[in-house]
Amino acid sequence: MAKEGVIYRVAGPVVTAVGISPRMYDVILVGKEQLMGEVIKIVGEKIVIQVYEDTSGVRPGEKVFDTGQPLVAELGPGLLGSVYDGIQRPLPVLRDKMGDFIERGVAAPGLDHSVKWPFTPLVKQGDKVTEGQAIGTVPERGFTHKILVPPKMSGTVDMIKSGEFTVDEIVAVIGGQEVRMMQKWPVRRGRPFGKKMAPEEPLITGQRVLDTLFPLTKGGTGAIPGGFGTGKTVTQQQLSKWSDAEIVVYIGCGERGNEMTEVLTSFPKLEDPRTGEPLMNRTVLIANTSNMPVAAREASVYTGMTIAEYYRDMGLNVSLMADSSSRWAEAMREISSRLEEMPGEEGYPAYLSARLSEFYERAGRVVSLSGGIGSISVVGAVSPPGGDLSEPVTQGTLRIVRVFWALDTKLRERRHFPAINWLTSYSLYAGQLDGWYKINVAEDFPEMRDWAVELLQKEAELQEIVQLVGSDALPDEQKLTLEISRMIREIFLQQNAYHPIDTYTPMSRQYTYLKLINKFAANAAKAIDNEVSVEAIGNMDLRNRLAKSKFEDNIDDELKAIGETMDKEFEALGGK
Repeated sequence: MAKEGVIYRVAGPVVTAVGISPRMYDVILVGKEQLMGEVIKIVGEKIVIQVYEDTSGVRPGEKVFDTGQPLVAELGPGLLGSVYDGIQRPLPVLRDKMGDFIERGVAAPGLDHSVKWPFTPLVKQGDKVTEGQAIGTVPERGFTHKILVPPKMSGTVDMIKSGEFTVDEIVAVIGGQEVRMMQKWPVRRGRPFGKKMAPEEPLITGQRVLDTLFPLTKGGTGAIPGGFGTGKTVTQQQLSKWSDAEIVVYIGCGERGNEMTEVLTSFPKLEDPRTGEPLMNRTVLIANTSNMPVAAREASVYTGMTIAEYYRDMGLNVSLMADSSSRWAEAMREISSRLEEMPGEEGYPAYLSARLSEFYERAGRVVSLSGGIGSISVVGAVSPPGGDLSEPVTQGTLRIVRVFWALDTKLRERRHFPAINWLTSYSLYAGQLDGWYKINVAEDFPEMRDWAVELLQKEAELQEIVQLVGSDALPDEQKLTLEISRMIREIFLQQNAYHPIDTYTPMSRQYTYLKLINKFAANAAKAIDNEVSVEAIGNMDLRNRLAKSKFEDNIDDELKAIGETMDKEFEALGGK
């Protein structure tokens, strides 16, 4: 089988070659600089290659070389804290080789092959092991990294040793097959698992509007669509910082360079609220900015998902942020047009929905091959042109995901952040999680949430009347509805991502806020019956204290004090 061929045609990142006979998705090295690409189409003798780098200066007649391997990710100790490009080249290593600007044709392995890791066996010679079973551990950034038996391998442990080894060295022999600490896995193929399970536990994010009104489960899928400047990236960064997943994989897929820079500079400084260590210790970043080669962007989401699946197989909860799937779809559209494929809606390829489904379907809560339970929760940002949620990428995503956090340009203009519209957003997991909330937060938590949602919907209906006749024409009960729903919006739903205290709210405190606002509403309704004006209720010092409490150092003490003095303060209002 011919391993070398020549370039026949070049069209941007799409190169046609002849003289080789590879398989689909084999990695091909193109031209004198050996640019990396993969086979995406085979037409008779002609091989169409998608090149992951800029092809300027490449010309027909130059040689191509078939590696015989698909694009694979290197999986093993050393992933955590790494910053990769879309094809798992470590960016710090590339910078050391060539400075701040990436040159073409430079290769670097995903893992550092020179570092020695201390390996401690969990099994001994003569033990029988199965695929996916942990045979040893390696400490990595304060985290216990399990070394697993590769898929499709099982048998008796012929040899296993402890000590310090590189990822290339043999640490065990199982059924006559050598096992190293590093596994290689084709990124476009999902890693195997035992069975998928129903999601039963929420992914706690510390963001009140998400955790209470529109929860995402561990192993769930969500989308954040929104126009420019509505806060998609900030929301995803908040999820990365505060979600109670053990591992975070953040894919900056076609994002602006300055936004990616903010992630790269802020994450190493952030403290993990659970361990006190830098947040970067449990994070893998994949940075494929909008000025990087378009073909690598298409591969970046698969690279990120493969890394997430590797940690899921260890029995861990992983949250994966894809920012943004629209830029990924644009990369597919550009390559599809160069392949001269028949365009679908708005020029996107006809297989857009299939690719989106393929990606999101790799999320889920699963029983791993060894019997442990792990999950991947995927949140994809969508950047519809002009904020139009009817465009194909948004609609294709909404058909797949079960949580929809709709960002609203009008809320952004009113400086209401997170700008998640509580009337158009939804979560199909909310009912499934009620049992968990009753056990772990409070018995009446679902009732409190339903009360808040109902009140916000009533407010939207009343606002239409107010626009016609003004708020003065409303009866006091409806004026009070507007006042209480304003409290829910301003005190509960609004949250400052950059304030050290307000940035994260535990579930117990979210419940306390809802309970206090509900208690305030009950007291206010009695006061209205006693002919106290709505204005007097709205101007109470107690209401202002509740609003300011979000930023207090002793926040829980303050909330307790507000709850204890509320009845007395309402009595002091008087009335008939």
